[in-house]
Amino acid sequence: MTGRRSAEEIGSTPTGPRDLPPLGPQRSVPAPEEVDTVLGSGLRVVAVRRPDVPMVELRLRVPFADTSERDDSAHAAVAEVLATTILSGTSSRSRVGIDDDLAGVGGEIGFSVDPERLSVSGHALAEGLDTLLDVLADLVLAATHPEDELARERERLVERIELASAQPSVIARRALQERRYGAHPVTREMPRPEEVTAVTADAVRSLQASALLPGGSVLVLVGDLDPTDAVARVDKALAGWSGGQAAPLPALPELRARDLLLVDRPGAVQSQLRLSAPAVGRTDPRYPALQLANLALGGYFSSRLVENLREDKGYTYHASSSLELDPHGAVLSVETDVASEVTAPALLEARYELGRLAVVPPTDDEVESARRYLVGSLLISMTTQAGYASTVAALAAHGLSSAWVREHPARLEAVTTDEVAAAAAEFFAPTRFTGVVVADAARTGPGLRALGGVEIP
Repeated sequence: MTGRRSAEEIGSTPTGPRDLPPLGPQRSVPAPEEVDTVLGSGLRVVAVRRPDVPMVELRLRVPFADTSERDDSAHAAVAEVLATTILSGTSSRSRVGIDDDLAGVGGEIGFSVDPERLSVSGHALAEGLDTLLDVLADLVLAATHPEDELARERERLVERIELASAQPSVIARRALQERRYGAHPVTREMPRPEEVTAVTADAVRSLQASALLPGGSVLVLVGDLDPTDAVARVDKALAGWSGGQAAPLPALPELRARDLLLVDRPGAVQSQLRLSAPAVGRTDPRYPALQLANLALGGYFSSRLVENLREDKGYTYHASSSLELDPHGAVLSVETDVASEVTAPALLEARYELGRLAVVPPTDDEVESARRYLVGSLLISMTTQAGYASTVAALAAHGLSSAWVREHPARLEAVTTDEVAAAAAEFFAPTRFTGVVVADAARTGPGLRALGGVEIP
Protein backbone atom coordinates (compact mmCIF):
# COMPACT_ATOMS: atom_id res chain seq x y z
CA MET A 1 0.00 0.00 0.00
CA THR A 2 1.51 3.33 -1.06
CA GLY A 3 1.55 6.36 1.20
CA ARG A 4 -0.25 9.59 0.50
CA ARG A 5 1.36 11.91 -2.01
CA SER A 6 2.36 15.41 -0.93
CA ALA A 7 0.99 18.51 -2.58
CA GLU A 8 4.33 18.98 -4.32
CA GLU A 9 4.18 15.44 -5.72
CA ILE A 10 0.60 15.91 -6.91
CA GLY A 11 1.54 19.13 -8.69
CA SER A 12 4.56 17.62 -10.46
CA THR A 13 5.32 15.30 -13.34
CA PRO A 14 8.56 13.48 -14.20
CA THR A 15 9.50 16.44 -16.39
CA GLY A 16 8.65 19.19 -13.93
CA PRO A 17 5.73 21.04 -12.32
CA ARG A 18 2.33 20.72 -13.92
CA ASP A 19 1.16 23.73 -15.89
CA LEU A 20 -1.85 25.51 -14.46
CA PRO A 21 -4.94 25.00 -16.61
CA PRO A 22 -6.16 28.10 -18.44
CA LEU A 23 -8.95 30.13 -16.91
CA GLY A 24 -12.38 29.23 -18.19
CA PRO A 25 -14.73 31.74 -19.77
CA GLN A 26 -16.29 34.28 -17.45
CA ARG A 27 -19.75 33.21 -16.40
CA SER A 28 -22.51 35.66 -17.08
CA VAL A 29 -24.66 36.91 -14.22
CA PRO A 30 -28.32 36.12 -14.91
CA ALA A 31 -30.79 38.96 -14.50
CA PRO A 32 -33.11 38.30 -11.58
CA GLU A 33 -36.81 39.07 -11.62
CA GLU A 34 -36.99 42.75 -10.74
CA VAL A 35 -39.25 45.80 -10.66
CA ASP A 36 -37.73 49.28 -10.66
CA THR A 37 -40.29 52.07 -10.40
CA VAL A 38 -40.98 55.49 -8.90
CA LEU A 39 -44.02 55.94 -6.68
CA GLY A 40 -46.24 58.99 -6.73
CA SER A 41 -44.37 60.40 -3.74
CA GLY A 42 -41.12 60.44 -5.73
CA LEU A 43 -39.69 57.44 -3.87
CA ARG A 44 -37.84 55.08 -6.20
CA VAL A 45 -38.45 51.43 -5.28
CA VAL A 46 -36.31 48.57 -6.56
CA ALA A 47 -37.65 45.10 -5.67
CA VAL A 48 -35.57 42.08 -6.65
CA ARG A 49 -36.49 38.40 -6.31
CA ARG A 50 -33.59 36.38 -4.85
CA PRO A 51 -35.21 33.33 -3.17
CA ASP A 52 -31.93 31.87 -1.85
CA VAL A 53 -33.21 31.96 1.72
CA PRO A 54 -36.65 32.97 3.08
CA MET A 55 -35.47 36.46 4.01
CA VAL A 56 -35.85 40.01 2.73
CA GLU A 57 -33.13 42.65 2.89
CA LEU A 58 -34.11 46.33 2.99
CA ARG A 59 -31.97 49.36 2.13
CA LEU A 60 -33.24 52.94 2.15
CA ARG A 61 -31.09 55.90 1.13
CA VAL A 62 -32.44 59.42 1.63
CA PRO A 63 -30.48 62.45 0.41
CA PHE A 64 -29.91 64.30 3.66
CA ALA A 65 -27.34 66.96 2.90
CA ASP A 66 -26.72 70.30 4.53
CA THR A 67 -27.48 72.97 1.94
CA SER A 68 -26.43 75.82 4.23
CA GLU A 69 -23.55 78.07 3.24
CA ARG A 70 -22.56 78.61 6.90
CA ASP A 71 -19.26 77.13 8.04
CA ASP A 72 -20.66 76.58 11.54
CA SER A 73 -23.78 74.72 10.49
CA ALA A 74 -25.26 72.47 13.16
CA HIS A 75 -26.81 70.15 10.57
CA ALA A 76 -24.26 67.37 11.08
CA ALA A 77 -24.83 67.32 14.84
CA VAL A 78 -28.61 67.34 14.56
CA ALA A 79 -28.52 64.64 11.89
CA GLU A 80 -26.30 62.39 14.03
CA VAL A 81 -28.60 62.75 17.02
CA LEU A 82 -31.60 62.03 14.80
CA ALA A 83 -30.05 58.80 13.55
CA THR A 84 -29.29 57.66 17.10
CA THR A 85 -32.71 58.55 18.61
CA ILE A 86 -35.12 57.65 15.82
CA LEU A 87 -35.44 54.13 17.25
CA SER A 88 -36.33 55.49 20.71
CA GLY A 89 -40.03 55.36 20.00
CA THR A 90 -42.95 56.62 17.91
CA SER A 91 -46.42 57.89 18.70
CA SER A 92 -47.67 54.27 18.69
CA ARG A 93 -44.60 52.20 19.64
CA SER A 94 -42.09 52.39 22.46
CA ARG A 95 -38.46 51.41 21.93
CA VAL A 96 -39.32 48.00 23.40
CA GLY A 97 -42.37 47.74 21.15
CA ILE A 98 -40.24 48.38 18.07
CA ASP A 99 -37.76 45.72 19.13
CA ASP A 100 -40.51 43.21 19.94
CA ASP A 101 -42.31 43.68 16.61
CA LEU A 102 -39.08 43.22 14.65
CA ALA A 103 -37.94 40.27 16.75
CA GLY A 104 -41.26 38.56 16.05
CA VAL A 105 -40.39 38.39 12.35
CA GLY A 106 -36.66 37.75 12.78
CA GLY A 107 -35.97 41.35 11.88
CA GLU A 108 -33.62 44.22 12.63
CA ILE A 109 -33.36 47.80 11.44
CA GLY A 110 -30.69 50.44 11.86
CA PHE A 111 -30.08 54.06 10.88
CA SER A 112 -26.87 55.92 10.04
CA VAL A 113 -26.05 59.28 8.54
CA ASP A 114 -23.21 60.95 6.65
CA PRO A 115 -22.88 64.34 4.94
CA GLU A 116 -24.64 63.00 1.84
CA ARG A 117 -27.44 60.72 3.04
CA LEU A 118 -29.47 59.07 5.77
CA SER A 119 -29.19 55.30 5.36
CA VAL A 120 -31.50 52.60 6.68
CA SER A 121 -30.51 48.94 6.67
CA GLY A 122 -32.79 46.14 7.77
CA HIS A 123 -33.94 42.59 7.21
CA ALA A 124 -36.70 40.21 8.21
CA LEU A 125 -38.14 36.84 7.37
CA ALA A 126 -39.94 36.99 4.03
CA GLU A 127 -43.28 36.43 5.74
CA GLY A 128 -42.54 39.45 7.95
CA LEU A 129 -42.11 41.98 5.13
CA ASP A 130 -45.33 43.80 6.02
CA THR A 131 -44.19 44.20 9.63
CA LEU A 132 -40.76 45.45 8.56
CA LEU A 133 -42.37 48.02 6.25
CA ASP A 134 -44.88 49.03 8.91
CA VAL A 135 -42.10 49.67 11.44
CA LEU A 136 -40.13 51.64 8.84
CA ALA A 137 -43.16 53.77 8.02
CA ASP A 138 -43.83 54.39 11.71
CA LEU A 139 -40.26 55.51 12.30
CA VAL A 140 -40.12 57.74 9.24
CA LEU A 141 -43.49 59.36 9.89
CA ALA A 142 -44.00 59.33 13.65
CA ALA A 143 -40.70 59.11 15.55
CA THR A 144 -41.05 61.20 18.69
CA HIS A 145 -37.41 61.55 19.84
CA PRO A 146 -38.36 61.66 23.56
CA GLU A 147 -36.50 64.23 25.65
CA ASP A 148 -35.10 61.72 28.15
CA GLU A 149 -33.94 59.28 25.45
CA LEU A 150 -32.41 62.13 23.46
CA ALA A 151 -30.45 63.34 26.48
CA ARG A 152 -28.99 59.87 27.09
CA GLU A 153 -28.16 59.27 23.43
CA ARG A 154 -26.64 62.73 23.13
CA GLU A 155 -24.27 61.98 26.03
CA ARG A 156 -23.28 58.63 24.51
CA LEU A 157 -22.70 60.28 21.14
CA VAL A 158 -20.49 62.96 22.69
CA GLU A 159 -18.38 60.25 24.36
CA ARG A 160 -18.02 58.34 21.10
CA ILE A 161 -17.05 61.48 19.21
CA GLU A 162 -14.47 62.47 21.83
CA LEU A 163 -12.90 59.02 21.66
CA ALA A 164 -12.97 58.93 17.86
CA SER A 165 -11.60 62.46 17.52
CA ALA A 166 -8.39 61.39 19.23
CA GLN A 167 -7.78 58.63 16.70
CA PRO A 168 -5.04 59.45 14.16
CA SER A 169 -7.10 58.07 11.25
CA VAL A 170 -10.02 60.36 12.11
CA ILE A 171 -7.74 63.39 12.45
CA ALA A 172 -6.17 62.58 9.09
CA ARG A 173 -9.54 62.08 7.39
CA ARG A 174 -10.87 65.41 8.65
CA ALA A 175 -7.70 67.21 7.58
CA LEU A 176 -7.81 65.59 4.13
CA GLN A 177 -11.45 66.53 3.58
CA GLU A 178 -10.77 70.14 4.51
CA ARG A 179 -7.69 70.23 2.27
CA ARG A 180 -9.73 68.85 -0.64
CA TYR A 181 -13.01 70.70 -0.22
CA GLY A 182 -12.54 73.59 2.21
CA ALA A 183 -15.76 74.41 4.09
CA HIS A 184 -18.09 72.40 1.86
CA PRO A 185 -20.73 70.41 3.83
CA VAL A 186 -19.14 67.12 2.70
CA THR A 187 -16.27 67.78 5.12
CA ARG A 188 -18.57 67.63 8.16
CA GLU A 189 -18.41 63.87 8.56
CA MET A 190 -18.29 64.06 12.35
CA PRO A 191 -19.76 66.91 14.40
CA ARG A 192 -17.88 68.54 17.26
CA PRO A 193 -18.85 67.49 20.79
CA GLU A 194 -20.04 70.99 21.66
CA GLU A 195 -22.31 70.98 18.60
CA VAL A 196 -23.92 67.73 19.73
CA THR A 197 -24.36 69.02 23.28
CA ALA A 198 -26.33 71.97 21.91
CA VAL A 199 -28.82 69.81 19.95
CA THR A 200 -32.42 70.02 21.18
CA ALA A 201 -35.32 67.65 20.65
CA ASP A 202 -37.17 70.39 18.77
CA ALA A 203 -34.24 70.73 16.34
CA VAL A 204 -34.23 66.97 15.71
CA ARG A 205 -37.98 66.80 15.14
CA SER A 206 -37.81 69.82 12.86
CA LEU A 207 -35.03 68.26 10.76
CA GLN A 208 -36.95 65.00 10.41
CA ALA A 209 -40.08 66.86 9.27
CA SER A 210 -38.23 69.08 6.79
CA ALA A 211 -35.51 66.78 5.43
CA LEU A 212 -36.64 63.15 5.75
CA LEU A 213 -38.55 63.21 2.46
CA PRO A 214 -39.34 60.57 -0.17
CA GLY A 215 -38.62 62.53 -3.33
CA GLY A 216 -35.23 61.48 -4.68
CA SER A 217 -34.90 58.68 -2.11
CA VAL A 218 -34.33 55.03 -3.02
CA LEU A 219 -35.77 51.95 -1.29
CA VAL A 220 -34.34 48.55 -2.26
CA LEU A 221 -35.85 45.19 -1.32
CA VAL A 222 -34.04 41.98 -2.17
CA GLY A 223 -35.15 38.51 -1.17
CA ASP A 224 -37.76 35.81 -1.35
CA LEU A 225 -40.52 38.04 -2.68
CA ASP A 226 -42.68 38.78 -5.68
CA PRO A 227 -41.33 42.13 -6.98
CA THR A 228 -44.66 43.51 -8.21
CA ASP A 229 -46.39 42.53 -4.98
CA ALA A 230 -43.53 43.96 -2.90
CA VAL A 231 -43.82 47.35 -4.63
CA ALA A 232 -47.55 47.37 -3.93
CA ARG A 233 -46.87 46.64 -0.26
CA VAL A 234 -44.37 49.50 -0.10
CA ASP A 235 -46.85 51.86 -1.73
CA LYS A 236 -49.49 50.90 0.86
CA ALA A 237 -47.20 50.97 3.90
CA LEU A 238 -45.58 54.31 3.01
CA ALA A 239 -48.72 55.97 1.62
CA GLY A 240 -48.46 58.69 4.24
CA TRP A 241 -44.85 59.56 3.42
CA SER A 242 -44.96 62.62 1.20
CA GLY A 243 -43.92 66.21 1.27
CA GLY A 244 -41.38 66.89 -1.41
CA GLN A 245 -37.83 66.39 -2.61
CA ALA A 246 -35.00 65.30 -0.34
CA ALA A 247 -31.97 67.60 -0.37
CA PRO A 248 -29.02 66.36 -2.46
CA LEU A 249 -25.43 67.21 -1.66
CA PRO A 250 -24.34 70.45 -3.36
CA ALA A 251 -21.79 70.07 -6.14
CA LEU A 252 -18.29 69.59 -4.82
CA PRO A 253 -15.63 72.23 -5.53
CA GLU A 254 -12.94 71.30 -8.02
CA LEU A 255 -10.18 69.21 -6.48
CA ARG A 256 -6.97 71.09 -7.29
CA ALA A 257 -3.45 69.74 -7.46
CA ARG A 258 -1.20 71.45 -4.91
CA ASP A 259 1.39 70.71 -2.26
CA LEU A 260 0.52 68.43 0.62
CA LEU A 261 -0.21 70.17 3.93
CA LEU A 262 1.71 69.17 7.05
CA VAL A 263 -0.74 69.01 9.96
CA ASP A 264 1.15 69.12 13.24
CA ARG A 265 0.36 66.42 15.80
CA PRO A 266 2.92 67.01 18.55
CA GLY A 267 4.33 63.90 20.15
CA ALA A 268 2.95 61.53 17.52
CA VAL A 269 5.05 58.42 16.96
CA GLN A 270 3.30 57.67 13.67
CA SER A 271 2.51 59.78 10.62
CA GLN A 272 -0.54 59.53 8.39
CA LEU A 273 0.05 60.13 4.67
CA ARG A 274 -3.09 60.92 2.65
CA LEU A 275 -2.87 61.81 -1.05
CA SER A 276 -5.78 62.48 -3.39
CA ALA A 277 -6.48 63.43 -7.02
CA PRO A 278 -9.52 63.77 -9.33
CA ALA A 279 -10.82 60.67 -11.08
CA VAL A 280 -13.90 59.61 -13.06
CA GLY A 281 -17.01 57.71 -12.01
CA ARG A 282 -18.85 54.57 -13.08
CA THR A 283 -20.46 55.98 -16.21
CA ASP A 284 -17.20 57.18 -17.78
CA PRO A 285 -15.84 54.80 -20.46
CA ARG A 286 -12.37 55.07 -18.86
CA TYR A 287 -13.62 53.79 -15.51
CA PRO A 288 -12.90 50.05 -16.02
CA ALA A 289 -9.29 50.77 -17.05
CA LEU A 290 -8.94 53.20 -14.13
CA GLN A 291 -10.14 50.50 -11.72
CA LEU A 292 -7.53 48.03 -12.98
CA ALA A 293 -4.75 50.64 -12.83
CA ASN A 294 -5.74 51.47 -9.27
CA LEU A 295 -5.63 47.81 -8.25
CA ALA A 296 -2.16 47.48 -9.72
CA LEU A 297 -1.00 50.48 -7.69
CA GLY A 298 -2.49 49.67 -4.30
CA GLY A 299 -6.02 48.35 -4.57
CA TYR A 300 -5.24 44.91 -3.16
CA PHE A 301 -2.44 43.02 -1.46
CA SER A 302 -0.62 42.03 -4.67
CA SER A 303 0.08 45.63 -5.63
CA ARG A 304 3.06 47.89 -6.14
CA LEU A 305 2.53 50.03 -3.04
CA VAL A 306 2.33 46.97 -0.79
CA GLU A 307 5.36 45.38 -2.44
CA ASN A 308 7.42 48.56 -1.99
CA LEU A 309 6.33 50.12 1.30
CA ARG A 310 5.53 46.94 3.22
CA GLU A 311 7.43 44.02 1.74
CA ASP A 312 10.60 45.74 0.51
CA LYS A 313 11.10 48.77 2.78
CA GLY A 314 9.19 47.62 5.87
CA TYR A 315 7.85 51.13 6.40
CA THR A 316 4.26 50.11 7.11
CA TYR A 317 1.89 47.26 7.69
CA HIS A 318 -0.69 48.64 5.28
CA ALA A 319 -0.58 50.85 2.19
CA SER A 320 -3.44 51.23 -0.24
CA SER A 321 -5.05 53.20 -3.02
CA SER A 322 -8.77 53.43 -3.67
CA LEU A 323 -11.52 55.14 -5.62
CA GLU A 324 -14.02 57.18 -3.63
CA LEU A 325 -17.25 57.58 -5.57
CA ASP A 326 -19.80 60.34 -5.12
CA PRO A 327 -22.78 61.50 -7.20
CA HIS A 328 -20.58 64.07 -8.95
CA GLY A 329 -17.70 61.80 -9.94
CA ALA A 330 -14.81 60.21 -8.09
CA VAL A 331 -11.44 60.84 -6.47
CA LEU A 332 -8.33 58.71 -6.10
CA SER A 333 -6.92 58.25 -2.62
CA VAL A 334 -3.56 56.87 -1.54
CA GLU A 335 -2.90 56.29 2.14
CA THR A 336 -0.50 54.73 4.57
CA ASP A 337 0.59 55.13 8.20
CA VAL A 338 4.30 55.00 9.01
CA ALA A 339 6.70 55.60 11.89
CA SER A 340 7.68 59.25 12.31
CA GLU A 341 11.32 58.63 11.43
CA VAL A 342 10.46 57.30 7.95
CA THR A 343 7.78 59.85 7.05
CA ALA A 344 9.77 61.59 4.32
CA PRO A 345 11.21 58.35 2.85
CA ALA A 346 7.72 56.78 2.78
CA LEU A 347 6.28 59.82 1.00
CA LEU A 348 9.17 59.66 -1.47
CA GLU A 349 8.39 56.01 -2.23
CA ALA A 350 4.65 56.67 -2.56
CA ARG A 351 5.35 59.40 -5.08
CA TYR A 352 7.81 57.13 -6.83
CA GLU A 353 5.17 54.42 -7.24
CA LEU A 354 2.65 56.94 -8.58
CA GLY A 355 5.19 58.19 -11.10
CA ARG A 356 6.30 54.67 -12.00
CA LEU A 357 2.72 53.61 -12.67
CA ALA A 358 2.28 56.62 -14.96
CA VAL A 359 5.44 56.04 -16.99
CA VAL A 360 6.06 52.29 -16.51
CA PRO A 361 2.50 50.99 -16.85
CA PRO A 362 1.21 47.68 -15.52
CA THR A 363 2.33 44.60 -17.39
CA ASP A 364 0.01 42.08 -18.99
CA ASP A 365 0.40 39.85 -15.93
CA GLU A 366 -0.39 42.70 -13.53
CA VAL A 367 -3.48 43.64 -15.51
CA GLU A 368 -4.72 40.07 -15.71
CA SER A 369 -4.18 39.50 -12.00
CA ALA A 370 -6.07 42.69 -11.16
CA ARG A 371 -8.85 41.77 -13.59
CA ARG A 372 -9.36 38.32 -12.04
CA TYR A 373 -9.44 39.81 -8.54
CA LEU A 374 -11.87 42.59 -9.44
CA VAL A 375 -14.27 40.40 -11.39
CA GLY A 376 -14.23 37.81 -8.62
CA SER A 377 -14.88 40.43 -5.94
CA LEU A 378 -17.73 41.89 -7.95
CA LEU A 379 -19.37 38.50 -8.38
CA ILE A 380 -18.93 37.68 -4.69
CA SER A 381 -20.66 40.93 -3.76
CA MET A 382 -23.77 39.70 -5.56
CA THR A 383 -23.95 36.19 -4.14
CA THR A 384 -25.90 37.06 -0.99
CA GLN A 385 -29.16 38.92 -0.55
CA ALA A 386 -27.48 41.44 1.74
CA GLY A 387 -24.58 42.06 -0.62
CA TYR A 388 -26.84 42.40 -3.63
CA ALA A 389 -29.16 44.79 -1.78
CA SER A 390 -26.27 47.03 -0.71
CA THR A 391 -24.78 47.02 -4.21
CA VAL A 392 -28.09 47.87 -5.90
CA ALA A 393 -28.78 50.63 -3.37
CA ALA A 394 -25.37 52.21 -3.99
CA LEU A 395 -25.90 52.11 -7.74
CA ALA A 396 -29.42 53.48 -7.50
CA ALA A 397 -28.21 56.43 -5.43
CA HIS A 398 -26.01 57.32 -8.40
CA GLY A 399 -28.86 56.98 -10.89
CA LEU A 400 -27.81 53.54 -12.14
CA SER A 401 -29.77 50.31 -12.37
CA SER A 402 -28.76 46.85 -11.23
CA ALA A 403 -27.94 46.04 -14.86
CA TRP A 404 -24.73 48.03 -14.45
CA VAL A 405 -23.24 45.58 -11.98
CA ARG A 406 -24.24 42.56 -14.06
CA GLU A 407 -22.70 44.08 -17.20
CA HIS A 408 -19.52 45.35 -15.56
CA PRO A 409 -17.57 42.05 -15.63
CA ALA A 410 -17.83 42.09 -19.42
CA ARG A 411 -16.53 45.66 -19.50
CA LEU A 412 -13.57 44.65 -17.35
CA GLU A 413 -12.86 41.64 -19.58
CA ALA A 414 -12.73 43.93 -22.61
CA VAL A 415 -10.12 46.31 -21.18
CA THR A 416 -6.69 46.04 -22.85
CA THR A 417 -3.30 46.56 -21.27
CA ASP A 418 -2.84 49.63 -23.47
CA GLU A 419 -6.06 51.14 -22.09
CA VAL A 420 -4.85 50.53 -18.53
CA ALA A 421 -1.56 52.20 -19.44
CA ALA A 422 -3.44 55.22 -20.79
CA ALA A 423 -5.51 55.47 -17.60
CA ALA A 424 -2.36 55.17 -15.48
CA ALA A 425 -0.67 57.98 -17.38
CA GLU A 426 -3.74 60.21 -17.24
CA PHE A 427 -4.77 59.81 -13.61
CA PHE A 428 -1.74 58.78 -11.53
CA ALA A 429 0.92 61.38 -12.27
CA PRO A 430 2.21 62.67 -8.90
CA THR A 431 1.69 66.27 -10.01
CA ARG A 432 -2.11 65.72 -10.04
CA PHE A 433 -2.28 65.05 -6.29
CA THR A 434 -2.80 67.03 -3.13
CA GLY A 435 -3.36 65.86 0.43
CA VAL A 436 -2.05 65.98 3.97
CA VAL A 437 0.66 64.59 6.21
CA VAL A 438 -0.47 64.37 9.82
CA ALA A 439 2.69 64.11 11.89
CA ASP A 440 4.89 65.56 14.60
CA ALA A 441 6.19 68.61 12.74
CA ALA A 442 9.32 68.92 14.90
CA ARG A 443 10.44 65.40 13.99
CA THR A 444 9.28 65.19 10.38
CA GLY A 445 9.50 68.81 9.19
CA PRO A 446 13.19 68.85 8.19
CA GLY A 447 12.92 65.72 6.05
CA LEU A 448 9.68 66.85 4.41
CA ARG A 449 11.14 70.29 3.75
CA ALA A 450 14.13 68.70 2.04
CA LEU A 451 11.88 66.44 0.00
CA GLY A 452 9.72 69.32 -1.15
CA GLY A 453 6.11 69.46 -2.27
CA VAL A 454 4.87 69.83 1.30
CA GLU A 455 3.45 73.02 2.75
CA ILE A 456 4.91 73.39 6.26
CA PRO A 457 3.12 76.04 8.37
